Amino acid sequence: MPDGGDDDVVVSTTGTTPNAATSTSATSSTGATAENPADDEESFEARVIQVLDSRDVNKDGVSLTQQNLRLKGLDGNWRDKEIEYHGIGDVEVFGNNIYAVGDRVLVQRSHDPETGEDLFFVMDYVRRGWLYALAALFVFLIIVIAGIKGLRALLSLLVSFAIIMGVLVPLILAGWPPVPVAVVVCTAMFVGMVYITEGFNRKSHLAIASIGLSLLLVGLLSLFFTWITRLTGTAQEETMFLTGLTKQAINFRGLLLSGILLGTLGVLDDVVIGQIESVSQIRQANPYLPWKKVFAMSMEVGKAHLGSMVNTLFLAYAGAAMPLLLLFSIKQPPFVTFSQAINNEMMATEILRTLLGGLGIALSMPVATYLAVKHMPAPKTPTKNAP
Repeated sequence: MPDGGDDDVVVSTTGTTPNAATSTSATSSTGATAENPADDEESFEARVIQVLDSRDVNKDGVSLTQQNLRLKGLDGNWRDKEIEYHGIGDVEVFGNNIYAVGDRVLVQRSHDPETGEDLFFVMDYVRRGWLYALAALFVFLIIVIAGIKGLRALLSLLVSFAIIMGVLVPLILAGWPPVPVAVVVCTAMFVGMVYITEGFNRKSHLAIASIGLSLLLVGLLSLFFTWITRLTGTAQEETMFLTGLTKQAINFRGLLLSGILLGTLGVLDDVVIGQIESVSQIRQANPYLPWKKVFAMSMEVGKAHLGSMVNTLFLAYAGAAMPLLLLFSIKQPPFVTFSQAINNEMMATEILRTLLGGLGIALSMPVATYLAVKHMPAPKTPTKNAP
């Protein structure tokens, strides 16, 4: 029991969903009632103060652990309140966590309008503290290794994140067409990224022109191939959670195109800046080389970069789609044959993302190199070692 006063102990049991949990307490320490629908759901953090009981369950070769826990609320109306959570029951929740004393967890409370009872469900660990620590380490190493340029890159990252979350996402949720919005947002993002990271100079101007032209080509290819392959954009599991949650209908095909444009923008920035810098360095080393020779030498650098980036794209998407690849390897419906696997919309979507990203890299390399060679002037004072 808590240390006195009005602190209640609320006992709940689990189910397959948060709303399936039931509580043996007929009263709530938050004062919620069946007549107060506005207070029918909330989330709060708690700490495990005791593992009351634990049971191992083996179902279809998968081991599950069910637990009864005593929790202590850490915030909101449940601060310092104790909750006895009964997770041991007939319903087996796949992928549930195993908690220990001292773990910080996220708890969801809902309200049963019929019985007036509080319903609880332990959702997950609270893990953001370690994410903050990793982010701090990332920022530290970027600044130490890259110096002022690394700091500028981090600033451009923050600007991009702010634009996506503050402009792109709200506009799409408000019912704006995703593709035009993504085009405008991507334009603002790559202009901001380049100028913040590289400064306001000729290199940046050339990079923006190259990225813009390449992104336009990729956008047209994306539009054509998502239409010709009849991808709906609803293959991902997350899309079903968006259905009915917004006041406006969401164009999921447009959302898919927007995601492709955003993903392509990241790799285009890398390739374009690298190619322009290659041209600049070759010109610095030997300003007497004809432009065709500079173009050829820069393209050799670009080809090596192209090979590594294409592999990077494939591995990135393969890593994200690893459960999908496992399903394909097991050869169970609907992934019995190779042709059936690539025809499935989930797999086809990942293939399309990878190929369009690779096409973006391939198209941007000669575009950026040519513009840099033609418009990047040779240094006014030749180096001493130049022939």
